[in-house]
Amino acid sequence: MTIVTDQTEQQTETRPTADRPERTAVRKSVLMCRPDHFTVVYRINPWMNPALPTDTSLAVQQWEALYETYLRLGYDVQLIDPVEGLPDMVYAANGGFVLDGIAYGASFTHPERQAEGPAYMNWFDAAGFDVRRPLEVNEGEGDFLLVGDAILAGTGFRSDSRSHDEIGRVFGREVVTLRLVNPSFYHLDTALAVLDPTPGREHIAYLPSAFDEASRAVLEARYPDAIIVSEEDAAILGLNSFSDNRNVVIASRATGFAEQLRAHGYTPIGVDLSELLLGGGGVKCCTLELRR
Repeated sequence: MTIVTDQTEQQTETRPTADRPERTAVRKSVLMCRPDHFTVVYRINPWMNPALPTDTSLAVQQWEALYETYLRLGYDVQLIDPVEGLPDMVYAANGGFVLDGIAYGASFTHPERQAEGPAYMNWFDAAGFDVRRPLEVNEGEGDFLLVGDAILAGTGFRSDSRSHDEIGRVFGREVVTLRLVNPSFYHLDTALAVLDPTPGREHIAYLPSAFDEASRAVLEARYPDAIIVSEEDAAILGLNSFSDNRNVVIASRATGFAEQLRAHGYTPIGVDLSELLLGGGGVKCCTLELRR
């Protein structure tokens, strides 16, 4: 099977060998938001520069390539209506964390994004999820990632560490706190990718320098077979990727990471989201997983 991601790029299925385990794709259900109002008019992360021009039509075109990729992979893709005046709403991952039919809502750090929280919670409610409104500051799946039976939880720049206790109570899961120290990797999903969350087969990729020493020790102990991604690939948000346990949608320029994925039996699929990178987001930022 060959999947065409744009007019110039193709990714070919990785076949299992003695050194590469066979990977089995799981059909995903995700929520996305079309970037009809995307622009950069404020700066709340190092990627954003209001002085640089942005092209909303190009952002939409690139987002549509990601959307079409998910459809070709057989995903169930739900859409939330974009809201004028909320240019970062395209980064749907930040809108909440959904597991076991429960939607734990987001409460954003910066005033510019705070209206996104209620917008996403209203969508969750209309879609039939059990909505839990947060008391603590958190930015959804940007900082909460499910691996096995545990929730990895980022803090340091956006989500308050008190939200880690709150999400633990909501879902009754182990929560593992990880502290981010590099402002360019301000959400956990920019520094760590979940490749296979299946209990007993947990597999991740991450950038060690994005974490403090204690967090690195936790990651090394829990995931000794993790893929360590280069600074170069991480610097273009290569780790901000989305996996169905076999196919991994990544930034098309993260070629080193793509080779690492192939070596581990995955099929990398490159997508160009360079315009949305101007807002500090990539593939995963645009993708909120809906787990019923």
